[in-house]
Amino acid sequence: MTDPWAERVGRLDWAAVTSDIDEYGGAPLPGLLTAAEATAIADRYDRPGLFRSTVDMSRYRFGSGEYRYFATPYPEPIEQLKQALYPRLLPIARRWWTRLGRPTPWPDTLGEWLAMCHDAGQTRSTAILLRYQPGDWNALHRDLYGDLVFPLQVVIGLDRPGIDHTGGEFLLVEQRPRAQSRGTATLIPRGDGFVFTTRDRPMKTVRGWSAAPIRHGVSTIRSGRRRTLGLVFHDAI
Repeated sequence: MTDPWAERVGRLDWAAVTSDIDEYGGAPLPGLLTAAEATAIADRYDRPGLFRSTVDMSRYRFGSGEYRYFATPYPEPIEQLKQALYPRLLPIARRWWTRLGRPTPWPDTLGEWLAMCHDAGQTRSTAILLRYQPGDWNALHRDLYGDLVFPLQVVIGLDRPGIDHTGGEFLLVEQRPRAQSRGTATLIPRGDGFVFTTRDRPMKTVRGWSAAPIRHGVSTIRSGRRRTLGLVFHDAI
């Protein structure tokens, strides 16, 4: 039987995705969710029993807004999307870390990789639902939850930019070796994903490959409500 999530992910232009993420540290993944699926996930925010914890971002000086970590087992389609995306992202991750002279510990399946995380004490779920209101924002950061890290993650838009909210651009800021930092801002349409580096990316220099650290965040919401789903491919301590 055909896996509809793997089929949907497989229809993406992965050559273009790979080219963009190699160059910019992030790339769009259009059409991961239908409008109805995106709304159904966003509406789960008001069902606290689905989550293991809630974080007030201003309390920890992460910015302003709120997010919730899903408890496991994840609801459909979160688990299915993670399973479908992992094997597509895995070759990029292995190539990047090989260029940087780092070990590539990730096995062929997400289940095996998460088992390694759990054996290392990283047992807490990391799929996250974020909600921003007017004036909210997310400080530049990296989602490193332990020693075991998968170098790519995905954010999926659940609301319509320019209609449901204004502002709220997804931000990437790259610290380039021996150069000024470079920033990019992306509006993520409802149902579309955006894959980006969790930590850094390899950059070709005159001395070979160097690691360019990248942090991500969200610009200030000017009006409306912005909700997103975050898929991290390692679990947390």
